[in-house]
This record gives sequence, structure tokens and C-alpha cells, in this order.
Amino acid sequence: MNYIDVILPLPLQKLFTYSITEAEASFLRVGMRVAVPFGKSKIYTGLVHRIHTSKPLVYEAKDIHQILDEEPIINAQQLAFWEWISSYYMCTLGDVMRAALPSAFLLESETIISKNNQKEILDEELLDDEFLVYEALQHQSSLKIQDLMNILDRKNVLPVIKRLLEKEAIHLQEEIYEKYKPKWVRYVRLHPNFSSEAALQAVLEELNRAPKQKQVVMTLFMLTAKTKKPIKVTELTEASEASSAIVKTLIDKGILEEYHIQTDRVTYSGEENEASKKLNEYQNTALKEIKESFEKHSVTLLHGVTSSGKTEIYVKLIEEALAKGKQVLYLLPEIALTTQLVTRLQNYFGEQVSVFHSKYSIHERVEVYHNLLDNSAKAQIILGARSSIFLPFSNLGLIIVDEEHEQSFKQFDPAPRYHARDSAVVLANIHKAKTLLGSATPSLESYFNAKQNKYGFVALSTRFNDVLMPEIELVDLKDKYKRKKMKGHFSDRLIEEMTETLKEGQQIILFQNRRGFSPIVECVTCGNAPQCPNCDVSLTYHQYRNQLRCHYCGYQAAMLQTCGACGSPEIDSKGFGTEQIEIEVKQLFPDHKVARMDLDTTRGKYGYEKIITSFEQQEVDILVGTQMLTKGLDFRNVNLVGIMNADNMLNFPDFRAHERSFQLMLQVSGRAGRTEKRGRVLIQTYNPYHKILQQVSTNDYASMFKEQMDERYFFKYPPVYRLIKITLKHKDYNRVNMAADWYAQSLRQVFGDFVLGPEFPPVARIRNQYHKNIIVKIPSKQSLAKTKETIIRIDNSFNAVKDFRSVRVILNVDNY
Repeated sequence: MNYIDVILPLPLQKLFTYSITEAEASFLRVGMRVAVPFGKSKIYTGLVHRIHTSKPLVYEAKDIHQILDEEPIINAQQLAFWEWISSYYMCTLGDVMRAALPSAFLLESETIISKNNQKEILDEELLDDEFLVYEALQHQSSLKIQDLMNILDRKNVLPVIKRLLEKEAIHLQEEIYEKYKPKWVRYVRLHPNFSSEAALQAVLEELNRAPKQKQVVMTLFMLTAKTKKPIKVTELTEASEASSAIVKTLIDKGILEEYHIQTDRVTYSGEENEASKKLNEYQNTALKEIKESFEKHSVTLLHGVTSSGKTEIYVKLIEEALAKGKQVLYLLPEIALTTQLVTRLQNYFGEQVSVFHSKYSIHERVEVYHNLLDNSAKAQIILGARSSIFLPFSNLGLIIVDEEHEQSFKQFDPAPRYHARDSAVVLANIHKAKTLLGSATPSLESYFNAKQNKYGFVALSTRFNDVLMPEIELVDLKDKYKRKKMKGHFSDRLIEEMTETLKEGQQIILFQNRRGFSPIVECVTCGNAPQCPNCDVSLTYHQYRNQLRCHYCGYQAAMLQTCGACGSPEIDSKGFGTEQIEIEVKQLFPDHKVARMDLDTTRGKYGYEKIITSFEQQEVDILVGTQMLTKGLDFRNVNLVGIMNADNMLNFPDFRAHERSFQLMLQVSGRAGRTEKRGRVLIQTYNPYHKILQQVSTNDYASMFKEQMDERYFFKYPPVYRLIKITLKHKDYNRVNMAADWYAQSLRQVFGDFVLGPEFPPVARIRNQYHKNIIVKIPSKQSLAKTKETIIRIDNSFNAVKDFRSVRVILNVDNY
């Protein structure tokens, strides 16, 4: 007998074994997808992990339903990488599979079958079992696979469904959503009958009576003369300002003919590629040092100040990798960044650049996946957010992790809770490739590794064109409020600088790390503040919709007219978010255009692009935004950056709050003065003597690093110690408490004082679930693998306790 082990997209500890025939065994290869039955009646897409002949001892192996692929869709290196992620981040291979494959690859059996009303099917065309199903669908609008099993009284109903699909008698609901559909584009050209001049003349004279139709034909000539490319219907209607109905009339008359071409959804439309820029001497030195460092280390950290031209160095390294016939992965923390970089890289590399991130549709992601599988010329450089580390690279030569300090590289939910930067280092290792980490404010972990000589290190400390670093000024809010020199949330210094900057025709960025209008709405009379019913947080007021919203679970309610507790109409808002800043700026500078960039304004697929493009083209003078603005964006004309309130970042209850604030503020500052003129940054704060603010104002990374490392040594935090965070969730407060105490007690028996907690987080209830955290600290001498084994053992015995079974446990390795 032949068997296969299959990875199912479910959080199961073990792989399941299925039996296959000899013919199937000779056809199947590791990495192909098969549809398999699982549980009582469900069918899942599984991935072949191993083909063998040893029978499972504990259970009877079921047969597979069908083979879904002709070629493997994941390769051996990917599988090795999946296994590493699953063991390091303490999750199952099924979790990794779910994260790694575009969901179009995972069909599941909650499939709903409905009748195809577009097609008439005669009874005599159907076999007996097909007729039974078809007749049942006459009486019921839809059926599930389970219903079919009952109707036909047999287990394997897939063949019947398949035959009915081939006869187009039914639709599968899931197939409509999930199957990948290629994209066809409609083009037009002049009908060949009119290629002679005489015929053409006759047509044009005939069209004199229909001026609009004539206009369309004339525009088509113009467009064809201008470019050798085929003309799309949409292009033609735009250029001739005609409706598509007119084009249709011309097609019906036989003057134009239409045809379709299958295209990729994401295409490069630029002209010939331009050569990459010449580097200045500092960049050349840095490039040389990176190459030398790569000979000794497989990972190198590039610490380059903001606007020092890191991207151009990356471009040179990418050119070299491509010349060797290798693929390149360029990781970015934020989708907002990709829009700017895509245009830059496409100017240099044209077609070879593919983009992969979550704002792309399923179909677009599947296209990129397939292009990489086939190692096509279109996918030599992948530009993507964190999930692109899971793509099927076959020949990776270089991974660039830009802005490597960013928190967005860490996935928090659902499992696998991986960190893309750390995983990229391992992925490069599997492919024997090099990794370059780049940042103006490296994370302490990477800088520490570079200091320990684990990573290579290259510094680039001058800005491109020798532009000076921005001048940073701290504004003392306490003093300004005392002297009544504030207008709303703006100090007189900030207003003065803004007026000056706008006079010179330069642009301004204002940064406030809170969206919405104000985070707290409070009754003046009794002090009651509306709370979210599902979470332990107050509701944030959003003025443009006049509603209160919870930023944790999405609950929304209309803004209150009177206090819910005492009925008083005096309701006041406390604190401020981007929305309020935007309104205040419009009142202060009514003649200038203001835009806002936060989660609320960038919801759509092109949300980011629209805002960034209009700011780049100077249609907007003042851009207000949250930390999206900090991520390495390159605006040539910004001369002033205002940080509205530095304190709420510094006083956050987290051991990384100071490091984060330093990075955020320096990154925001780095958006100022990127061309000839020196930029200015104003930081408004109640505590201008705070060490971190002093370090930001002198751009002193080294002393920030030293001071933070002393604290980390003293209090035993990363990078000196490793952390594993264990979160327990349940809707019953007492049960979470009991469970957490039991769990912590078991951990303490093994790890002693290195267990912190259990402790409620600052927001203890989210979506009606109480959370409680335990942190396990792991000293550098202690074996990480053994520690994880122990935790998993404790976790298994925890799940065996009947009372705790309903408590959800989340294991988060390196939760920072």
C-alpha cells in the first residue's frame, strides 16, 4: 500500500496520513495539493508533505478525493522554511500553510451548490444520480455537500458534482469566490475591410451625419499613429470623450472590430528603463563596505541617516544580484511605502518588478505567486510587505529589509506570529543568500547583533548632496499654556514657522499618533465618559461621521446629544486626534489645502496612492497624519515637520516605549528638508528635558542605544534575554484568573523567577474576552528549544484539564 502525509490548513499538532493507489503514488510529488476528507463530512485542500509506504498505527487511513495540481505549488526550500517557522514560533504547519498560500489555493467543503438558471438542462441528458441532485435543486435553492450525501446515500459525491459542473447544470458558491479567473481586456481596431483608402473615404463620408461616431474613428487613427500598441476600448472612449455606446454602435456596424487579450492585473506601463543614478563618494564607500562585509557575514546592517540615499545603494545591489541570475526580495513595513518605491524601481527594472501585499486582490496575488513558481522574467524582484517571505522563491540571491526597526514586520494575529525581519534572515540562509537590513534608526536587537559581530555593520552618516540634518526645536507646552500662547493645539512658535514655510511655497507635515477627533468624550456635569460595551476602553469621537467608535472591536454609536448618566447636555471632548488637527489647521490657514492620512482615509486599494501622489505633486500644502507618515516616504518639498504631542508615545506602558518614540520622532523628522534647504522640526512637549527628546534633537543614536541597553541589562529584557508571551483569553473573568494562575504556577515550577505575571494588560477586555498575560524570560545561556518544549508540555497538560478547555491560549515568541 502507498500513503501520503498531508498538511491540512488547520491548527493540528500532527500530519494526517491518507492512502493512495500505486498510479497516484507515481504521479504525486511533495508540494502538490490534494482534496481530502477530514472529520465526519468535511473536505479540505491538503498539501503533500511526504510519500511513503508505512501504514498509520492508530487510525485507518482514508482515501484521497482527487489530486488538484499537475505540478507542485510549493518547493523544497519553502517547506524547510515552513518547518522552521512552525517550530520557532510555536505554531502548527497548518497555521503556516494558511498564512503562506493565497486563499484562492484553499478550497473547503462548506461548499454550497445551487442550480444554474442560465442553462436549460433536459432530464434525459442526466444520469440517475445527477437527476436526483438536479431535482432536489428544483425544490431547494441551495444544498450543501452533506445534503448530497444524504440524498444519494453515499460518501463520495464529488464525481457527481464534477459531472454536473461539466454539464453546466450547477454552480458552486465557493468556486465563484475563490477560483482564480484570468483577466481579459477589450481592445478595438479598424475592421480589415476598410484598410484600402477608397473604402475608408466612403466610411468617413457616410459618418458625416453622425459627428460623434466620426470623432471616435478619427481619434482611433490618431492613437494608432502615436503608438504601435493595441488600443483599449477604455483608452478610446477617454481620448474621444465618447460613451462606450457609440463605440458599440460602430462595432455593430462592422466599422470597428473588438478583440480580447489576456493580461496580468498588475502591469508595468512605463517607457524604456532609465539607468540607475550615479552614487556619490559616501554611497560608493558604503556599497564597497557592504560587499566586503557580505564576504564574512551573511547579514549586514546598514545604518544610514534619513535621506542619505539608501535606496540607490539597494538598487546597485539589486542590479548585481540580477546580473548573477538571482531573485531579489525587497521587504517593506508599510503598504504606503510600496506605492512610492514601485515607481522608482520600475523606472530602473521595468517588467522585472512584482508587488505583493494585502491591498491586492486574490487574483493579483495568485498571478505573482504563479509568476514566481515559473521563475518568469516578470518576477525577479519582489517588492512586498511581510507576507511576501512565503512566496515560492527558487533562486533567491538577496533580501533587503528596509526600515528594519518597524513594528509592522511582526505579525500579531492570527498564528504564525512571525517577525518578517528575523524570518527573512533564516529564509536567506536556506537559499544561501545575503540579507541587508537598512534603517536610519536600527532596532536595538539588530544593532546589538552588529556590535557582537554576528552581523556586518556599515554606517552612512551624511545626507545625499550634503544637505544638513533638520534643525530640531523643542517647544515647552507647559510654558506656552501658562502664558496663554496657544491657539487650540498649536503653539505660537509652530504657527509662526508654518506661516513662514507656506509663504515660501514649501509643504508641511504634522504628526499626531491618534486618529479620530478626540479619544475621550466626557460629561462636564457628572464626569461620565461613554465606554465600549465589548472592550475596556472609552469610545473615540469621529466628527466627520458624527459618531463614537471603538478602535479595538469596531463598535460604533451615534454621538450623544445628552449625557447617558445624568442627562446633562454639556458634553466635552478631551485629547485630540488627526481629525481635530485637520479642522484646526483649516481654520488657521483657510487659503491652503489640507489633507489627512490615517487608517480612516486610506481604506481603499488606492487610498494611499491618491494622498501621496497629490502631496508629491504639491496639490496639498499641509499633510496631517499618524505614524504612516514616518515610514521612509520621500517628499522633495517638505520643509517643516511638526510633532503635535511627543508625550503620549513616551509614557506608554511598554519596555520599548523610549526606543519606539526615538525611532518614530527621528523618522518623522527625516521627512523634512530632503533637498537643498535645511529642514526644521518642531516637537511640542510638556517635558522638553526628557532624555529621549534631547537625544532626538541632537540625532544621537549611540547614546540612546547605550542608555537603553543599560536598562535592558538591568531589567533583563531583549536583546539580552529572550521573551515568550503567553496570553489567555476567555469571556468569563473568574475562569481566566483561575486558568492564568494555574499556568503561571506550572511555569514557575520549572523557570522560577523568570516568569512574570499573570497580569491584566492596560486594556483587559477586548471583544468581550478578558485577556491575561504571562511573560517567560529566557537568559542567553538557556536553551531556547528546551524552553519551548517545556512550555508546549505545560500547554498540553493545561488543555487536558476539563475546566480550562474553553480558555484560548496564545503563544507569542519574541512578542516585540
